[in-house]
Amino acid sequence: MTIEAKMTIAEILRQKPEAAKILQKFGMHCIGCAVAAGESLEDAARVHDIDLQKLLDALKNHDQQ
Repeated sequence: MTIEAKMTIAEILRQKPEAAKILQKFGMHCIGCAVAAGESLEDAARVHDIDLQKLLDALKNHDQQ
């Protein structure tokens, strides 16, 4: 599965539960909150002031391990 910026946090976690560790590493500690169900990775990165490309790269690199 390729993780894309427009995917919701909930969608990512349903398909790749191990992505939670990466999201938490980037400061997204409320990944289980109600907002995560409808918030895209792109939106969450913006709200948390996280570099979206770095986050996507970390998630992609984790997939390749």
